Amino acid sequence: MQLARVIGTVVATVKNDSLEGRKLLVVQTLDARLKPHGKPLVALDAIGAGIGELVFWCRGKEASFPFRREDTPTDCTVVGIVDSESHVTNVGGRG
Repeated sequence: MQLARVIGTVVATVKNDSLEGRKLLVVQTLDARLKPHGKPLVALDAIGAGIGELVFWCRGKEASFPFRREDTPTDCTVVGIVDSESHVTNVGGRG
């Protein structure tokens, strides 16, 4: 899992039937200091995240685990919301 910030949503007028009713998010990956790193990605939302939230995301076959894998084509999924940035930035009492 990696950290990212939700920076937007995606509207798709045509998509795979198994994605109907599922939200697509634009996420910006972050480094250990919560600074943007790399290019934004489109991720399937498994948890109800919103714009501005700090989230965990995963790629590869694990991205389909929150869903029925054979029915949900995804390679990038938001799997958790970080409730406080201090949990991430103050690791081991450093900050």
